[in-house]
Amino acid sequence: MAQAEAELDTSHAPQKSGRKGLLIGGVLALILGGGGFYAVHSGMILGGHDSGAEPAPPPEAPVMPNIAFIPLDPILVSLGSGSHALRFLGQLEVDQPRLEEVTKLLPRVIDVLNSYLRAVEPVELEDPAGLMRLRAQMLRRIQVVVGEGRVRDLLIMEFVFN
Repeated sequence: MAQAEAELDTSHAPQKSGRKGLLIGGVLALILGGGGFYAVHSGMILGGHDSGAEPAPPPEAPVMPNIAFIPLDPILVSLGSGSHALRFLGQLEVDQPRLEEVTKLLPRVIDVLNSYLRAVEPVELEDPAGLMRLRAQMLRRIQVVVGEGRVRDLLIMEFVFN
């Protein structure tokens, strides 16, 4: 019976709170965290900045390409049975040395755009991706007319479909 009482006494003994271990863990966490911050900040880890070197020079401004824009005359075409109309206004992006060559060919460019836009079905214009396909088709036709490498891009300034 004495043995049973001894077991009861140990089972009701107050448990240790573990505050000593928690305090040691907290102090170690602060020391290791501070050491890690210093190692990263000083460049010992992850290749931080070198405080002894001169600062890098600021990046140079990008060089603007030597381009020009040629405005196209507005184009208004009726589509389908005449119940729909399309108004198009655009500009051609060309290299500055090619400006005069392309400007001389503008009547042909307008002609090919008129012919192409009159052949477009209204259903194609209602498609959300239709404008991108039309733009690519028009640019390709323009490049065929003026010659390869003379026109860099076709910019659509206005595209109204009623």
